[in-house]
Amino acid sequence: MSTATMTYARSTGHPRRLVLDSWVTGAVAALLLIGLVMVASASIGVSDRESGQPFFYFERQLIYVGMGLLAAIVAIAIPTSVWEKYSIYLLGGAFLLLLLVLVPGVGHEVNGSRRWVRLGFMNFQVSELARVMLLTYIASYAVRRADELSSDFKGFMKPVAVLVAAAVLLLAEPDFGAATVLMATGLVVLFLAGARLHHLAVPIVLGVGAMGALAVTSAYRLRRLTAFRNPWDDPFDSGFQLVQSLIAIGRGEWFGVGLGSSVQKLFYLPEAHTDFVFAVIAEEFGFVGVVVVVGLFAVLVGRALAISRNAADAGLTFQSYLAAAIGAWLGLQAFVNIGVNMGLLPTKGLTLPLLSYGGSSMLVTLGWIGVLLRIHHETQMTGRSAVAREARRE
Repeated sequence: MSTATMTYARSTGHPRRLVLDSWVTGAVAALLLIGLVMVASASIGVSDRESGQPFFYFERQLIYVGMGLLAAIVAIAIPTSVWEKYSIYLLGGAFLLLLLVLVPGVGHEVNGSRRWVRLGFMNFQVSELARVMLLTYIASYAVRRADELSSDFKGFMKPVAVLVAAAVLLLAEPDFGAATVLMATGLVVLFLAGARLHHLAVPIVLGVGAMGALAVTSAYRLRRLTAFRNPWDDPFDSGFQLVQSLIAIGRGEWFGVGLGSSVQKLFYLPEAHTDFVFAVIAEEFGFVGVVVVVGLFAVLVGRALAISRNAADAGLTFQSYLAAAIGAWLGLQAFVNIGVNMGLLPTKGLTLPLLSYGGSSMLVTLGWIGVLLRIHHETQMTGRSAVAREARRE
């Protein structure tokens, strides 16, 4: 019996119809519960002021979580071979969405950015879904063109060109953070697929140079970078949001001021229930709460990478790359959001997955978690089939 097959031989008894990863489901459930509590706490002041209903945003978040769980169930039910088979259509759909949101009258503008499309009672941020579709195509390309990707620079640059084109459209919205996370996650997948290091260095160097040029040539982005370096130079204007976030984190100390007792969320910290919910967690639950949240994300990302490795051992190459993309995306977006809250990175406008308020992020994140659980299920079933075949031979 091979080493890869023995990995799956630990399971005994009759195979269940659906095999879920308890670590993934446990971490997701914990993050969702924490997120619901913190959205209720962080938004109570602004909800009451804007709508007269203290739990307006909390109630909507409950609806978004329900919709996201439904999306996860649908994703679990769909074989991953379907995503691989229709990846080229997903690529076309992603670019269509990114172009559509830039059309006047179709794309909805908020705070100077045209990132949303109105869908009934919610604004849907198309870049969330487009990134998933693009990364699915990248994973499919890495399987179909494995030899070309690892040996030929042109073969490597083809998927990079797709990522660059999508990043340009994201920057046109503008969505600097989404473009950065998309490029980084895409390059991670290509690296795992066998791309050479000296090939990877080319888009990384060019990308860093382009991002730097965009920041320097844009007065708006330059102000944000300046505020990030020293927000105390202008604490009432460009550095206001970061200053308030740092104050909230500092007030939390070891054990926090207690649930609901945050002062910064009361009209001092803008976007407290969306981009800066982590700062409210730090203020109300302190260092201990921060460790719990970071630990849950570490478990989730670690399990995604473990599922990726197991899928590779079972011969499910596309599924392996897709699971790695999910893990890298979750880890990168969480890292960027937390880094922004702590003043380690410039403000990006990225949500904290599963915790921040927002329908688009919740729907897409839970849907992709469903895909991850489907990959785990298929990996376990493939492994058990291999065990059965080898047992029959013996």
